[in-house]
Amino acid sequence: MGFPRVMSAVVGAALGAGAVVGLLAREPPTQPVPQGDLRPVVDRIREVARLETLSVGLHRKVTYEPAVPKADSTLRDLANWAAHEVRPHRGRAIVFADAHLSVDLRRVDARAAGRTVFVVLPDVVTRVELRPLETEVFDSNLEPAEQQVMMHQALVEMQSAVRQDAALRRRALESAQQSLRAFLVGAGFQDVRFVDALPASPAGA
Repeated sequence: MGFPRVMSAVVGAALGAGAVVGLLAREPPTQPVPQGDLRPVVDRIREVARLETLSVGLHRKVTYEPAVPKADSTLRDLANWAAHEVRPHRGRAIVFADAHLSVDLRRVDARAAGRTVFVVLPDVVTRVELRPLETEVFDSNLEPAEQQVMMHQALVEMQSAVRQDAALRRRALESAQQSLRAFLVGAGFQDVRFVDALPASPAGA
């Protein structure tokens, strides 16, 4: 069984900040947010639930060879084993898929200090969907069930590759930051800072 490690990104499209701001702010803010009152803004952000910031088309060449079945004492099992020995089952395919990278806005945390707002974003979430109608299977004598196994393993490999692709995750995170910054500035904040952890609240706050 062989799965090339190279993942090919053939189409990439980040959602524009303007489109996402339209989701976050159904009506443009007419008055600045009262100083320190961040709850209505965070509530509006969390209403969106999931912000899909990057969609990428993928294709991957895969080869699959199921293990030769073990032969036991029955004639049928011996015949199956012999058939696989003479002509091993093998399949090759070009598998197409779409990778979606998003941020779960329900887990956003924020704190305001005057007209500055500090925002903590959760990790980027990845999801891969196969495009079976576009998959090209060739040079294959696989049984239908074996072909399904090949497709599933291709999906698992692509999911792993996307999760480990730091550049893709960085692009998705930067897109989310751009969208939220535009919304928060429109809501009245002058300085939007994305941090790993919120600063401590001032004494007495």
